[in-house]
Amino acid sequence: MAYEFDLFVIGAGSGGVRAARFAAGFGAKVAVAESRYLGGTCVNVGCVPKKLLVYGAHFAEDFEQASGFGWSLGEASFDWATLIANKDREIHRLNGIYRNLLVNSGVTLMEGHAKITGPHEVEVNGQRHSAKHILIATGGWPQIPQIPGHEHAISSNEAFFLKELPKRVLVVGGGYIAVEFAGIFHGLGAKTSLLYRGEMFLRGFDGAVRKHLHEELTKRGMDVQFNADIARIDKEPDGSLKATLKDGRELITDCVFYATGRRPMLDNLGLENTGVTLDKRGFVEVDDLYQSAEPSILAIGDVIGRVQLTPVALAEGMAVARRLFKPEQYRAVDYNMIPTAVFSLPNIGTVGLSEEQAIEDGHKVQIFESSFRPMKLTLTECQERTLMKLVVDADTDKVLGCHMVGPEAGEIVQGLAIALKAGATKQHFDETIGVHPTAAEEFVTMRTPVNR
Repeated sequence: MAYEFDLFVIGAGSGGVRAARFAAGFGAKVAVAESRYLGGTCVNVGCVPKKLLVYGAHFAEDFEQASGFGWSLGEASFDWATLIANKDREIHRLNGIYRNLLVNSGVTLMEGHAKITGPHEVEVNGQRHSAKHILIATGGWPQIPQIPGHEHAISSNEAFFLKELPKRVLVVGGGYIAVEFAGIFHGLGAKTSLLYRGEMFLRGFDGAVRKHLHEELTKRGMDVQFNADIARIDKEPDGSLKATLKDGRELITDCVFYATGRRPMLDNLGLENTGVTLDKRGFVEVDDLYQSAEPSILAIGDVIGRVQLTPVALAEGMAVARRLFKPEQYRAVDYNMIPTAVFSLPNIGTVGLSEEQAIEDGHKVQIFESSFRPMKLTLTECQERTLMKLVVDADTDKVLGCHMVGPEAGEIVQGLAIALKAGATKQHFDETIGVHPTAAEEFVTMRTPVNR
């Protein structure tokens, strides 16, 4: 049967655009449908604008520390509207770049909601199109628990477009989005409380990293409350919000921000017209080739619920394009040793296994750990400390995990991720000459294992 397109991609986020561009480059006839914004979550309401806000929040510390280096500054003031307007301008520029990337690679871009009407058929703006392969890359969407008064709360989607910076903010959640936004609001001057229902935030991260970040946030004056959850939210006559916790306490705030998970964005997608199945969490079920239970339909990125990171979606998109249209170049995505960063203040950078996971996996481990006050702070009153940690297999000397909390942690760990991917041993680290004076050199100068 002849199809109008070889590949029809639903969703112009990171993964969808990568798959579409490269498939077109391999000679396939490709279409992309997008109903919201080009670039997806990452570019519009995710990593990119969030990192810009993190940069903005960090300036308060820079101003504070400048006096130690001889700088005398007038009283600093911050204007939220200026930051948001400049952020919006940059995102608009990136939207244009994504549009050009698609159009210039020969992809047919359709702006409208796409609904699958059959295994090989998609409807957009009332018109039906046939395709040999359909790729679902619709991403995720924030979830706010349906507690009484949930309509008064916001998610990350709305946080990027607030008209003004709230004076008081309750951030609810224990994942990286919650921790990052708590740092943003706090750094920009809002009185910020971070509430998490569990014993300690950032579940899945190395225990030393979680403990160290908690200490640093507390040291900076952020109110961090564990074993705390909201039962209901009420709007007060003066416009403020009253959050009643499950333990009966009442907190008055101007903004309740929820970062308690994301769901796959499958609304009105038409999956009922296909054989596509969902897993118990509601994500699209796919095999190792990203193929769903309907052979002609594939899915990648946040919508499959594996590793919800932009670079992973990019890798998955590339894998799909190569397998379908350039099989001699196909390489499966390796989900091991994926580096990641949490742009909290201070930052976290991590790659490989945590100490806890390494032990659970049966490794006999040696731990090398260092906590120190960075050189930059020695002329200031700031008492922030940086944490660096290596998890090493005691039998093979292989470095299993690398973790850092401190300035530019993500930048430093990216380079170390290559070493771990290549199978570096602790001896390789020990034999590497450091760049002096830097914080990063600590990773190659730690010699004595920590006694547990």
